[in-house]
Amino acid sequence: MADTLEVVAAIDVGGTRVKAALVDRSFGQVARLTCPTPPDIAQRVGAVAADVVSELLDGVPGGGVRPMLVGCGVVVPGLVDERRGVGRLSVNLGWRDLPVAESVGAALGVPTVAGHDVRAGLLAEARLGAARGAPDVVFVPVGTGIAGALMLDGRLVAAGGWAGELGHVVADPRGPRCGCGGRGCLEAISSAAAVEREYASGSGQRVSAEVVAARAADGDPLAGAVWARAVDALARAIATTVSITGVELVLIGGGLAESGDMLLAPLRRAVDDLLTFQRRPRLERAALGDRAGCLGAACLAWEAL
Repeated sequence: MADTLEVVAAIDVGGTRVKAALVDRSFGQVARLTCPTPPDIAQRVGAVAADVVSELLDGVPGGGVRPMLVGCGVVVPGLVDERRGVGRLSVNLGWRDLPVAESVGAALGVPTVAGHDVRAGLLAEARLGAARGAPDVVFVPVGTGIAGALMLDGRLVAAGGWAGELGHVVADPRGPRCGCGGRGCLEAISSAAAVEREYASGSGQRVSAEVVAARAADGDPLAGAVWARAVDALARAIATTVSITGVELVLIGGGLAESGDMLLAPLRRAVDDLLTFQRRPRLERAALGDRAGCLGAACLAWEAL
């Protein structure tokens, strides 16, 4: 009879993709997969989770140690009440007050916890990645949108699910309209989508933010101006966060972090120029990439058992 290995299911539900894994107590990923997020995820989150976990279990090679599912962690975007395991609001995924933990737990038959994707990503970076040993950290994923998660004195700050909306700090009151209805939000200026949109409006060419960064590095004046504006707004939001919280580490994640020093070098200079007496934080690239949320879901699941 094959030996068994206790694992938790870790599921990160994104706007376009679901990333999932079976994770053991040492945070080894026994199996992992990525699949498109179904358009009706709000109506059948439990069934989707059950299908994903079944596929993960079926994908474990036979003849070795057999995984035994003992729990599940699910992380989702938007406003999340982690204490109740409820997704309060996700505009992109179309739900309000969705009982995520209850629905998934009933479908899987194991203890299940639900959390916020970005806060879970910071938890994973603190346990396994670039934030190990740092008690005061802000994690800023910069991709299609901009989010934030905060850890102070080693504790994640949730504020009932409302904390971390860095993308909706007003960076320029005269700036472009944001999808939230406000004007000049950081997300409307410094996100990958905003960089792409602004470059397209000046050049007539719709290219990725990574291409804009590359063109800026090659001396394209328009790309350089768009990139500089995005960096400046992001630096101001970070400097404000540092002044309020005193964080010692700023982790930049998301797709735009893939541009490396093209983003981080001018961002470090801009933040440093804006600070006076404040503790100057280290500004680093996050280590776990797009698996941070999934690994954070595993951290939540193991901590709850």
